[in-house]
Amino acid sequence: MNARFIVPAALLAAAFAFQPAQAEPEISRTDLVKNQISVPNKEVVQVRVDFAPGAAAGNHRHPGEEIAYVIEGAVEYKLEGREAVTLKAGQSLFIPDGVAHSARNVGIGKASELATYVVTINAKLVEPVK
Repeated sequence: MNARFIVPAALLAAAFAFQPAQAEPEISRTDLVKNQISVPNKEVVQVRVDFAPGAAAGNHRHPGEEIAYVIEGAVEYKLEGREAVTLKAGQSLFIPDGVAHSARNVGIGKASELATYVVTINAKLVEPVK
């Protein structure tokens, strides 16, 4: 075979072989507030959660209540025992203590939520649920 055909073919094959694996869409969290409140053994925690397009927070629960407020985009929430609900910017949802739930960006761009928790002091904030 001719070298002028072999070299380009080898370069093309190498380019496909070394393609990085597709990473899962990213979720980033920014801690905003963590403070003890007047309710014994409870604290408030507030976090901004940014979802890349298609990103999802898998099924989990918290050691207390959560109020999720969608800042931008569209987020689908699935709460244990309830129908899925999609919230858009300006809408909010109350998630009771210990209820397993998930959240997923269902819009075409970035989605963000402000998550406010009233939880047991020093407890693990997020517990994955299978």
